[in-house]
Amino acid sequence: MRDLIERWQRGWAVARSLDPATDVGDGLRSECHQPGRAVEYVALGVAALPALCELVKQEEQVTWLTVPAAEPDAAAAVLEANGLVLLKRSEQLMTINLHKHPTAEPPEPYQVETWLSDDVIKVEVLHGNEVGAQGTVGLADADAVADRIETQPEHRRRGLASAVMSGLAGAAVDEGADHGLLIASEQGQHLYTALGWRPVASILIATTPGHTYPAS
Repeated sequence: MRDLIERWQRGWAVARSLDPATDVGDGLRSECHQPGRAVEYVALGVAALPALCELVKQEEQVTWLTVPAAEPDAAAAVLEANGLVLLKRSEQLMTINLHKHPTAEPPEPYQVETWLSDDVIKVEVLHGNEVGAQGTVGLADADAVADRIETQPEHRRRGLASAVMSGLAGAAVDEGADHGLLIASEQGQHLYTALGWRPVASILIATTPGHTYPAS
């Protein structure tokens, strides 16, 4: 599990154009520079949660502690016992062999455009000049970490997200990636499961009292 978490975080930082995370001992610290998420710690094991909770409470900016866990109820109890509050506990860390990822094309008249810049792949599904759906992948060694897979409300239920994922997977394989990783929201899990992604851990997100999950 630790290896998968480190690999996900490394590729996610690439996808978001962030500096590499700092190893704080059984955890990774990343400067996220987002409203409501200035700093993020990622736990590499549940045994370190009490110490990581203390680090979170010492931060002056809004700070998350993200915890991949095989036993989320037990992890949640530790977080709350150490003074943090849960923001989310419904997401999942998922993975796939990219060489087995299904292909999908959007219906006409949509068109798929793909860009590669440094180690970031971006796919857009366009309706004329309008972006109907989009997503990015960060490449790190043989891993491709998908991030910010979005479909605009007026373009939903047309298979566009599947086309985005297909485009990202194909482009990542072309660049030498073998393994796909992502953290799936509760809404996205049905799509990714249908595409062959499998869950490997539940994701808990905690912070200090008084903060809420940012509105999308």
